[in-house]
Amino acid sequence: MLTEKDITQINENNLSINKVVRDLEIFVQGIPFVDIVTTATVGNGIQVLDEKESGKLEALFEEKRNFLDIVKFVPASGAATRMFKFLHEFLEKYNPNKQSFNEYLKGQDAPHLDQFFKGLKEFAFLNLVRAKIRELYPDYKQSSKGNRYYLLAKTLLDEEGLNFANLPKGLIPFHKYQKYSTTAFEEQLFEAAYYASVADEVYLHFTFSEQHLDYFKEEFENIKNRVSRKTKKNFHISYSFQKKETNTLAVTFENQPFRDENGMLVFRPSGHGALLENLNEIDADLVFIKNVDNVAAQEYVESIAYYKKVLAGKLLAVQKRIFGYLIELESDVTLERMREMHSFIWNELNIKDIPSGKSDLIELLNRPIRVCGVVQNTGAPGGGPFWVKDEEGFTSLQIVEASQINLEDSRQKSILQEATHFNPVDLVCGLRDYQGNKFDLSLFKDPNTGFISRKYENGQPIKALELPGLWNGSMAKWNTIFVEVPLITFNPVKTVNDLLKKEHRPNA
Repeated sequence: MLTEKDITQINENNLSINKVVRDLEIFVQGIPFVDIVTTATVGNGIQVLDEKESGKLEALFEEKRNFLDIVKFVPASGAATRMFKFLHEFLEKYNPNKQSFNEYLKGQDAPHLDQFFKGLKEFAFLNLVRAKIRELYPDYKQSSKGNRYYLLAKTLLDEEGLNFANLPKGLIPFHKYQKYSTTAFEEQLFEAAYYASVADEVYLHFTFSEQHLDYFKEEFENIKNRVSRKTKKNFHISYSFQKKETNTLAVTFENQPFRDENGMLVFRPSGHGALLENLNEIDADLVFIKNVDNVAAQEYVESIAYYKKVLAGKLLAVQKRIFGYLIELESDVTLERMREMHSFIWNELNIKDIPSGKSDLIELLNRPIRVCGVVQNTGAPGGGPFWVKDEEGFTSLQIVEASQINLEDSRQKSILQEATHFNPVDLVCGLRDYQGNKFDLSLFKDPNTGFISRKYENGQPIKALELPGLWNGSMAKWNTIFVEVPLITFNPVKTVNDLLKKEHRPNA
């Protein structure tokens, strides 16, 4: 199926023939669904910390933080396109010269559109749009309401306007304060100062598309003095891109290589699972992971930061026990200590298949650790905490997305519907072992937990292969703890109208 021209293109993309052939085989054979045994619930895989215990853990983190290497890792490669999906549809369907806006609304099921235009004054980007409209359309104010709304949406999204459709989500103005507006990127910096700082230094690492590098650098130059002045911290930003060699081949629904209008193969980014390689290059004791759009107005940050510090304290407390046990296991251990270790593994790490041999116990304990904040289910799309059985019959706690579950199986679907909690990508990770060495994270993933999704390429339906998700299969063999945190910690912006919620409107 592959021509000499294809092979040249594969090499130019830093890929190997073997990898492309393997991708094709996966499309043909399919990826097995994850076998969820039951949902993780409070008391059955999810811990709820009382006020006293939370306070102790926060104090532990505060005591230790200035002796640690801490990095906040922010996946930020997503374009803002989906944020404005209903506005794209509006521009495609609506002709202001043929009908009024109210007539259009009556003929469409478009509550999002109505909400957007009614809430216009609340958006942080409104002044930018107005200024650009005056520049592009001097007669704007003399137009009908429908034409004004059409031109506003066009100015917001089009390349000759503000180009929001093609900007990364992290650079869209999110919050409007009295004298200035902030992007999600700036809010991530501000928030990090509260829990990811060591002394007065804050280190953040952002992953995004290489084409957006200059935009982020420019934004950082524009905001760094303001954020440093407000937080009294110094910010150090590093960036990385999803590596080309993690891209996967797109195929037709007949599992043939998909080609563009020039007959060239199409390679696509393979989902956030590809970021495991980026995370693997971070050398730190403790890494906070949080999606770029999950931010709130600054009046909520102190409360949000408290729970981040609680999760980090939990990790440090558990890590101290594990490191102590691993040092003991290097020499003779009494039967009583072994029993204590088994109890800790069963109750704290929620591992029920505990090996009896000392070397197996060392292997089980000497793994990266993640403490995951989970919130009560809000119906938001994404991963949830489940007990999962692997191919060898071992059961463990995992974060699983709906796309990994066989919804044709009534039992599996029923378990999914019973889920009580949701993981909002709120993780604290321990990436070093008890001897201070950095783990090779590639050794702790489950390569069989990726999934095949249906996408569109230039309007054509295709199948795309996604690697095991960063906080799903890529961390499948980490030691995992789930802790319930309040909903205030979860404020994602999936659609632009989410910015109308009070958590995104300062002093609302």
